[in-house]
Amino acid sequence: MSKQSETHEGGCSCGHVRYEATSEPLIVHGCHCSWCQTQSGSAFAINALIEADRVKVLHGEVEVIETPSPNGPGQMIARCPKCKVAVWSNYNMFMPGDRIRFLRVGTLDDPNLIPPDIHIFTTTKQEWVILPPEDQVVDAFYDTETTWSAKSLKRLEVVKQAAADKSS
Repeated sequence: MSKQSETHEGGCSCGHVRYEATSEPLIVHGCHCSWCQTQSGSAFAINALIEADRVKVLHGEVEVIETPSPNGPGQMIARCPKCKVAVWSNYNMFMPGDRIRFLRVGTLDDPNLIPPDIHIFTTTKQEWVILPPEDQVVDAFYDTETTWSAKSLKRLEVVKQAAADKSS
């Protein structure tokens, strides 16, 4: 997740849920879509995409709720059952939806170590949000094959193959 360590811990604000991410993310999105703004109550969301089996709950349990999304399939949000902080989501539109977590970077103990790799849906970003000129920025979404690193694409193929093996 950072260049200093591949393992990071995080949790909710009340401390009931604690988790560990055991590898670097596949990619980190700074999402500026109006839906993320509404869902997060902020100007944008920062999500580290990581394989579900690399996110371990260390303490407590999460409550998973389904919410709609603009494109229809919705998302499953894992929240602390006590303070209701969202710690990650699984998006049904993202194949395979239950195998990739969109980990909320702000719930990490040191979110500063995991900045966005790319800013997405920037046509709806708040005008007062100034993105660093060296950051990768796209108007909407991107092509995974040309944006993700070769290492991350290999990891994604492993996830897709495991999903295919499970469904056959």
